[in-house]
Amino acid sequence: MEAEGVTFRTCIHVGIDIQARELAEDFDAVVLSGGSEKSRDLPIPGRELRGVEFAMDFLPQQNRRMSGEPSDDAEDITASGKNVIVIGGGDTGSDCIGTSFRQGAVSVTQLEILPMPPETPNKATTWPNWPLRLRTSSSQAEGAQRDWSVATKKLSGTDGAVSTLHAIRLDEELNEIPGTEFDLKAELVLLAMGFIHPVHEGMIEELGLELDPRGNVLANTEQYVTSLPNVFAAGDMRRGQSLVVWAIREGRQCARAIDEFLMGATSLPR
Repeated sequence: MEAEGVTFRTCIHVGIDIQARELAEDFDAVVLSGGSEKSRDLPIPGRELRGVEFAMDFLPQQNRRMSGEPSDDAEDITASGKNVIVIGGGDTGSDCIGTSFRQGAVSVTQLEILPMPPETPNKATTWPNWPLRLRTSSSQAEGAQRDWSVATKKLSGTDGAVSTLHAIRLDEELNEIPGTEFDLKAELVLLAMGFIHPVHEGMIEELGLELDPRGNVLANTEQYVTSLPNVFAAGDMRRGQSLVVWAIREGRQCARAIDEFLMGATSLPR
């Protein structure tokens, strides 16, 4: 790509190191193709307690430790000597499990709000839909306790630190089942429940871009243009957290749309 004339500028945070409006003013076209990085939160009583952390604060901190990079985090997040609960059953949750074991956690429990998937997939499920099937990652196989159809109701603790997670079981329609309340010991609760939309603070707010009802940058799948005429959006930035195949598809289509915007609608063969 460099040989074709692409210039790469790394270690630059748009909206902090360089203003997004400068890019929109200095360049004929700007493409926003960042990720959907706003973590889903858990607005329940006790969320403010110490030891209740986003997975994406916990995991990068460990990466920096392992690589010897300096950290500007105000407080270390570590699972050492703690009972850890991971809320969320996806890949990020699995990463939290493995990292917690390596840090010396006493126990690790993973909670999922959805029902337990079947051990064999439904063969009628077609691509690109993900067939539901029970999967066990290498980190889960290390000894994590897994529980499905569980909703966290509140967190409690002492001296400002979490110590107990209070939960209830759900039916197949995700309705609470009366009388199924239970408590789990927890000195570290990691929230790994996915991502809801791109981070709005900084670049998106600075550009004043319109958003769709889910908080993604508003753009269609024809021109991929945002509410600013020379700013385009594709991938997770536009559609929210999704599969890499969608990001590839949208990237290609967005590139074509930009070529037509710059050169005219007949510049590329169909």
